[in-house]
Amino acid sequence: MLSAILRWLFHIAGWRLVNPVPQVPKAIWVVAPHSTNWDFLIGLGTRAATRVWIQYLAKSSLFTWYAGWFFRATGGKPVYRDKSHNLVDTTVNIFNQNERLHICIAPEGTRSNVAKLKTGFYYIALKANVPLILTGFDWPRKQVIFSEPLYVTGDYQRDMLVIYQFFSQIHGIKKDWLKRWEETGVID
Repeated sequence: MLSAILRWLFHIAGWRLVNPVPQVPKAIWVVAPHSTNWDFLIGLGTRAATRVWIQYLAKSSLFTWYAGWFFRATGGKPVYRDKSHNLVDTTVNIFNQNERLHICIAPEGTRSNVAKLKTGFYYIALKANVPLILTGFDWPRKQVIFSEPLYVTGDYQRDMLVIYQFFSQIHGIKKDWLKRWEETGVID
């Protein structure tokens, strides 16, 4: 019932999915740019429209005593950024223990401008041998754009080039990590 309402709201708001939804049993959905709190609602609408149960990683401060139940009920898993918790290996183990699992990660890690992406998503995909589904929130055109499943090879620069090229095509806010690449071709 909630999914049907979210699908309806997603479409009423004028949003649409551009490419076919990738049909894979496991994936990391890499979402960018992450620039507003509204991304969360667009993400829930996108998930409802894809009809794929996609869980997500979010900062632990969202999981307070009064709101934690909501974020957990919508598929959220807290990430404790103040300490090292070996998130990559823990997530790889979870992927290995499940036949079907979809997790959304915003590699910018914040709504603020960033000069560099966090790389955990890359190493999780590499170690768990699951594809990345690059997912662009194109706000000016109200489109959610998906890539084909991308299996990373371990050649970081070559793999990241594909990722940077994909997100460079998304209209709207571009953070420093992407602007720098567009100007210099340098991938950090």
